[in-house]
Amino acid sequence: MAGKLNLDYKPAQQFPVEVREVEYLRHQGQGWTALIYQPQGKGPFPALLDVHGGAWNQGSRTNDQVMNHALAASGIVVAAVDFRLAPDHPYPAQVADVNFATRWLKAHAREFNADPSTVGGLGSSSGGHTVMLSAMRPRDSRYAAVPLPEGRGVDATLSYLLCCWPVLDPFARYRYAQAAGAERLAASSVAYFRDENGMREGNPQQILDRGEKVELPPTLIIQGTSDNNVPMSIPTSFVPAYRAAGGQCDIEIFPGRVHGFGNTPGPDSDRAVALMKGFIARQLQRAAVAVAV
Repeated sequence: MAGKLNLDYKPAQQFPVEVREVEYLRHQGQGWTALIYQPQGKGPFPALLDVHGGAWNQGSRTNDQVMNHALAASGIVVAAVDFRLAPDHPYPAQVADVNFATRWLKAHAREFNADPSTVGGLGSSSGGHTVMLSAMRPRDSRYAAVPLPEGRGVDATLSYLLCCWPVLDPFARYRYAQAAGAERLAASSVAYFRDENGMREGNPQQILDRGEKVELPPTLIIQGTSDNNVPMSIPTSFVPAYRAAGGQCDIEIFPGRVHGFGNTPGPDSDRAVALMKGFIARQLQRAAVAVAV
């Protein structure tokens, strides 16, 4: 088992990247696409599932392409996926698709020269909420409802999480949007969760507050202090709660940065990606040591 872990990931290395699309899921005759960023090298490489944001109602697999391409160039196979969106597909449809995508990536990792034992998750904004919820409850029957015939016995656990400006407390964000007069954000929450009960149930912060038994993969949160979509109160409440529950949760604060800054090329995006690379390298090394022991 130890030999199967990728021990050679070095954040400073650079590879050419091939980008291609594959259909990974079908719902009622409609196909859903994964955008694969594949480093061109010997490998096998670690793998990363990217879950885009868009207030659960918008966005696509191309949202995080700046970060995804940079991560892939360092030697990571990145799969950025589309999935069902509100209002046509309310909670928990999106989480079920991400749960499926996690299992699909593990089952097909070797086709992309990736190691299935290394799969982590990246989520931005509402995608940070979705990937966190799927990772915390990987075996929830509602989330694992979409069958993957070629992946029997494969679960949706993730080795680590990278959460960029994430909505980790959708109920608190809904109340914040109401108070701030951000009608679009408030309406998007209702369109996805339907009501406040849904916002409380599918809520990583309140899951921790309720003391639910969940998975707690090592997590890195990237957050700007001038984010008008996600107030600082959300990550600063989440981090100590996650740690108190027994999980590792690191947070990197970017003074004056706005929502989504990591996908605007520049020094702050470069620093955010560098932090993510370093975090990934540490998690892979710790996993290798644990397996070896």
